[in-house]
Amino acid sequence: MTLQEARIRAEKLREQIVYNSKLYYENDAPEISDYEYDMMFRELTELEERFPEIKTPDSPTVRVGGKALDRFEKYTHTVRMGSLTDVFSFEELREFTDRMDDLLGSETEYSVEPKIDGLSVSLIYRDGIFVKGATRGDGDVGEDVTENLRTIKSIPLKLNEAIPYLCVRGEVYMPKKVFTELNAVREAAGQSLFANPRNAAAGSLRQLDPKICASRRLEILVFNLQEGDLYIDGRNAKTHTESLKRLYELGFTTVSHRISARGYEAVEKHIVYLGESRDELPFDMDGAVVKVNDLSDRVTVGEGTSTPKWAVAYKYPPEEKETKLISIDIQVGRTGVLTPTANLEPVRLAGTTVSRATLHNAQFITDRDIRIGDTVVVRKAGEIIPEIIRSIPEKRSGDEEMFTMPDVCPSCGGRVVRDECGEGAATRCVNPACPAQTSRSITHFASKGAMNIDGLGPQVVELLLSAGKIKDIADLYTLTVEDIENLDRMGRKSAENLVNAIEESKSRGLERLLFALGIRQVGEVAAEEIAGKMRTLENLFAAGFEDFATIKDIGTITATALVEFFADPATRELCDRLVLLGVKTDAVGEEKGELFAGLTFVLTGTLPTMTRDEASALIKQNGGKVSGSVSKKTSYVVAGDEAGSKLTKAKELGVKIIDEAALLQMINNK
Repeated sequence: MTLQEARIRAEKLREQIVYNSKLYYENDAPEISDYEYDMMFRELTELEERFPEIKTPDSPTVRVGGKALDRFEKYTHTVRMGSLTDVFSFEELREFTDRMDDLLGSETEYSVEPKIDGLSVSLIYRDGIFVKGATRGDGDVGEDVTENLRTIKSIPLKLNEAIPYLCVRGEVYMPKKVFTELNAVREAAGQSLFANPRNAAAGSLRQLDPKICASRRLEILVFNLQEGDLYIDGRNAKTHTESLKRLYELGFTTVSHRISARGYEAVEKHIVYLGESRDELPFDMDGAVVKVNDLSDRVTVGEGTSTPKWAVAYKYPPEEKETKLISIDIQVGRTGVLTPTANLEPVRLAGTTVSRATLHNAQFITDRDIRIGDTVVVRKAGEIIPEIIRSIPEKRSGDEEMFTMPDVCPSCGGRVVRDECGEGAATRCVNPACPAQTSRSITHFASKGAMNIDGLGPQVVELLLSAGKIKDIADLYTLTVEDIENLDRMGRKSAENLVNAIEESKSRGLERLLFALGIRQVGEVAAEEIAGKMRTLENLFAAGFEDFATIKDIGTITATALVEFFADPATRELCDRLVLLGVKTDAVGEEKGELFAGLTFVLTGTLPTMTRDEASALIKQNGGKVSGSVSKKTSYVVAGDEAGSKLTKAKELGVKIIDEAALLQMINNK
């Protein structure tokens, strides 16, 4: 085949692939089989590999992902990608619409659309060809994620018209169905689960290897024209509605479930409708956006310092649902604590189906008068963790049953005791050989915040225990590929990856090991403080109560727990085995400085050059604390790309907000 013949054939294949992709993905009306489509795609791929000069920037083959990147380059937006002012009640929304009516002199028309919970990006086209894509970042500077965006099938690589220049803004999201399927695969592989579709989408788009991003099946909805001309019948678009219609004609998938509404009542009605329809939408939403529709009116209203004055985002209150409490199970944790868990009639809540919720302890159940068979109200704490808020006594039939904690451990049948200190009023199994504690202790040891052994999730731990391959955490470091590969759902490659991950975990250091050992009262922060002062495992065995009690933030209860743990002969035996097996037991971090002593930091969003873990470690290394929530006691909020509610709260409370560069400058100028 000559070069010219290859060029002609490739162009024909591209047309056929684009045409059939549209039928399959957008119209749900395919005309050819999956096999025929795959064969066309393979032929095009082989042609482009044989004749590299015929490959075009808009070829469908770029969607499978190219070469992995070393890092993302910074990209400066020519038009600022701003955020919106949030309103949390219809009273606040009414104040906004009244203000617009006063400024514009008449009942205003708005665009009302769902606020998709994803990652905001800009897409740039020249002569109709997609050439650049970037994250929002801080609004002025984002990251160039062009190669990853090319893998998203709903982003047109070539527009239906050769518009000279166009820049649009859209929200990249992971469909709820894809999120559920992805987490099921990760759970089966023993990998950590994504918390929600938004986190999954953000993490996928920021993968340095585009092939990983391509496998995550992300989508996009375009919701705004940033720059460029959208001529309609010889004139430029006059309204937001017209601009979206024109963008759709050019090949974009535009924001769905949107209406134009004139006046407050119509706006409120659609917001209520969107809230009631959340379960049926293919994407997660965290609010509704209300924008002045007329583009010239927007100019009249103007822009604020950081947000436009002509738009607001209405935030829905946490969704609550009623359901039946069918039964209560008891789970045994790694420290032996018995935790009651409610089994519920399945109910859709904040985008997922909820059938279980924690009940914490017996006192929690008593205080809320929760009974088996009750109708209860559930919600998701922080939109993630299901919790029971209250029971509804007036809906009782008389058949409900009071709940009592068991007298013996449901896992091993051993003795349980009431523990009034440390973790609160808890019921605890005191059998050190309890199988449930062993399984959860090993799972905790391998978790991300501890030794971070990728691929060693609860299911794999259970497989290893059931097969007799391990009995405790030290046995992990004796495992071979041959021990693992014949276990259910494993195989040679998975076994090799797991053995490598276990080997890598040996170098985590005393900080991570101390937390991984699962000592009562010792969390990640306390483990870092203790390791930072004691420095070696031997020093811990030699330390007494006073040595521990003088460490910052270590109280009487934790100091007592540490003394008891390191005085136990079983602890010495276990730690000696870990040392012999090559686990590093000295602190890896430098001794802490005092630069940030007494200061509390909160991290939000994605930082330009550091992960949150790296930034946290840097702050702690300089004597500061890192908190997960913003309060009046917060000293600084370090905000990055796509900062969310924490940033909003910081502004409300007047907490000082800095970026990564300012944080590093504080450290470098010490």
